[in-house]
Amino acid sequence: MTFVIPFDMSELAETALVRAKEFNQVFDEEILVLTVIPKGDVEYAREKGWLKPDEEYELENVISTLHERIVNLVPEADFRHFTVDKYAPQGAIANELREAATDADAAVVFLGSENAGHIVSGVGEVGPSVAAEDSYDVYIVRNKAPSKIHAVADSPTYESTSGFYQ
Repeated sequence: MTFVIPFDMSELAETALVRAKEFNQVFDEEILVLTVIPKGDVEYAREKGWLKPDEEYELENVISTLHERIVNLVPEADFRHFTVDKYAPQGAIANELREAATDADAAVVFLGSENAGHIVSGVGEVGPSVAAEDSYDVYIVRNKAPSKIHAVADSPTYESTSGFYQ
């Protein structure tokens, strides 16, 4: 089983990566981070924070920036990147991500997206397209705040045993 995280360095993608790490503390599975990079698209790379304002576009710099951020968040994660043409057709990034997740035998894709869980989505959104695949489960992260899992266990009404098997 593999946990797959499409990663573009957005806050929601970073949160999805951290959530995958939290799940991995229980399941002890491979964590695979995937990024699709439009080759030579300086504007896109700057928008995503992959390049500094005065930095020239070099694919190796973009890959290094992404890898460094991933390792800072989840050192044990594997990282794979793919490239598409700067003028790739609509849906090319989502197609690459879906294919890579399927090839990795993903059990769960942790998807940071504000729109992936909505019925209506923008045509250019990657999240809804990746979430539509049925060969893996999808954990949609729409909230940048930390997980509330620990709050449940700390609740005064929480009991560690349900009494079901007594």
